[in-house]
Amino acid sequence: MDFTLSEASADLAPLTRRILDDKTTHDPHGTGGFDATAWRALGQAGVLDAALPSSLGGGGFGLPEQCAVLTEIGRAVAAVPYRTSITMAASALAEFGTPELVDRWVLPVLRGERVLAVALSGFTAADGRVSGTQPAVPFAAFAHGFLVAAAGEVFLVDAAAPGVSVRPQQTVDHADAGLLTLSDVPGVSLGDVGEWLRLRGTVGVCAQQLGVVERALELTAAYAAERKQFDHVIGGFQAVRQRLADAYLDVEAVRLTTLQAAWRLTSAVPAAEAVATAKFWAAEAGHRVAHTAVHVHGGVGIDVDHVVHRYFTAAKRLEFELGPATAQLLALGGLLADRG
Repeated sequence: MDFTLSEASADLAPLTRRILDDKTTHDPHGTGGFDATAWRALGQAGVLDAALPSSLGGGGFGLPEQCAVLTEIGRAVAAVPYRTSITMAASALAEFGTPELVDRWVLPVLRGERVLAVALSGFTAADGRVSGTQPAVPFAAFAHGFLVAAAGEVFLVDAAAPGVSVRPQQTVDHADAGLLTLSDVPGVSLGDVGEWLRLRGTVGVCAQQLGVVERALELTAAYAAERKQFDHVIGGFQAVRQRLADAYLDVEAVRLTTLQAAWRLTSAVPAAEAVATAKFWAAEAGHRVAHTAVHVHGGVGIDVDHVVHRYFTAAKRLEFELGPATAQLLALGGLLADRG
């Protein structure tokens, strides 16, 4: 495998960074939600459609390029629904939906005018009508439509349809989430594409976590280089150097395993093991780097007004979304045993 970023990824990353640096807004106490201004700016700049098929007016690229965008979103801790709306929903509709569905649902998303959310557990379906509940659905309160998995199929559901209810919920980083309840809601089937969505969504979380821990480490290393104790910068203390070195290795592990998983998913080769490996590292390293950032910052590390707090809570939320690292190891062991 070649880990060199594609030319498109190399172009998309700095463009996304410039837009988010200019447009992203943050509440000092970590309140998330949905940054509509940044979302529209990404659409107007062509970032949202760049890594989608050329049939949609995109650049004809795919998941690796989307991961480059997601990494920048993680670095900025930006409240934009790129992973759910583009990496998962729009990509699925472009791949498995009809032209009519694309025109109605995808094109407005690419302009930054609409939001799509994804919920892949807790639902049942009969005769094309979906019922059930899933908590903590990202960007649910702002979504115009949902992709939900039920009875071995994935259905597109209009958020405005009768029987759709969204109740706001609070996550560890105060980002938007909602309790989605569907009561006999009509849906349009995209077929048995639930695993396709899950794998892409998992890699998307890993890419976003990469951006979070990468920037958290940069901030922590800069702080260690200037903060003094006993007339010496703390970055010169052996214990601090070891923590930063371990964090660097963790960040690079997330980077390499995420790139490998994205490459395998787009190369028509078995990818489940690579995705499970990336998932493990993003959860485990996310936990370690987040805590290293807080510990090295000392007292200011637990101050909710300090920038590092934003990265700590973002890393923890993504860690919780991925699940505990032990579960990832068990899942990976099961995959390897099946192969053996």
